Amino acid sequence: MKPRYAGAVLMLGLLWQPAARAEPPAAVQMEVSFLLGYIEGSGCQFYRNGSWHDAKTAQAHIRDKYRYLVARNRITTTEDFIERAATASSLSGQPYQVRCNGGATVTSRQWLHEELARLRTYH
Repeated sequence: MKPRYAGAVLMLGLLWQPAARAEPPAAVQMEVSFLLGYIEGSGCQFYRNGSWHDAKTAQAHIRDKYRYLVARNRITTTEDFIERAATASSLSGQPYQVRCNGGATVTSRQWLHEELARLRTYH
């Protein structure tokens, strides 16, 4: 192969490579794992796009959104996780709601930020 063509082939090959995927920092991964466990173990109900879901279903949905965003380098902080994966529907834009033990309904944003603050108080 002629040198100039070899360079062109190399450049094309690099263009077709998937973008580098940067995992969030270890501290962020730990906090997100904690919050996902908190969601699943909460026993709360989660309102998303017009219907209520149990905690396990909500956690699976939010975890899948998190993985999607990580693959696109959209999560660098735990706050990114809350705001981009666990606050509102990507389809409708409607905020997620949480209701625990028949109590008041709050936004998932408020609920998760409060739990994150508690976690950080103890670390």
